[in-house]
Amino acid sequence: MAKKKKTQDRSSGADSGPKIITRNRKARHTYDVLEELECGVVLTGSEVKSIRDGKVSIDEAYARVTDGELWLMGARIAEYPQANVMNHEPDRRRKLLVHKKQLKKFAETATQQGLTLVPLTVHFVRGRVKIGLAMARGRRLYDK
Repeated sequence: MAKKKKTQDRSSGADSGPKIITRNRKARHTYDVLEELECGVVLTGSEVKSIRDGKVSIDEAYARVTDGELWLMGARIAEYPQANVMNHEPDRRRKLLVHKKQLKKFAETATQQGLTLVPLTVHFVRGRVKIGLAMARGRRLYDK
């Protein structure tokens, strides 16, 4: 008789859930989070490698709607040393990818009510970089 091959359970693998790279800890202290949205981000190769190394900061970052597109401003992704000439600019603005319906709903309510779009997390889902974005209202000093 032949031996049975051991098969790995794919549901319990390393890629089963999101792998969180960084969190914006100040966001939940400074803002009241009203609604959350997960969106993709347009990156270059050296940026993805730098994010995999954990060299990303979203503490001072925010999102803004410009010309019907959602942009991430103020996020810093450090240069990747092995990229040499093909490196990226660390503080450039990055385009966020969302569905048109989500963008319309999310952005319109944020601009009408004077809310802020704040990134909460940067994480990987099935090998792709995603950003957890929140619609938030700033807290007063006595609320903190």
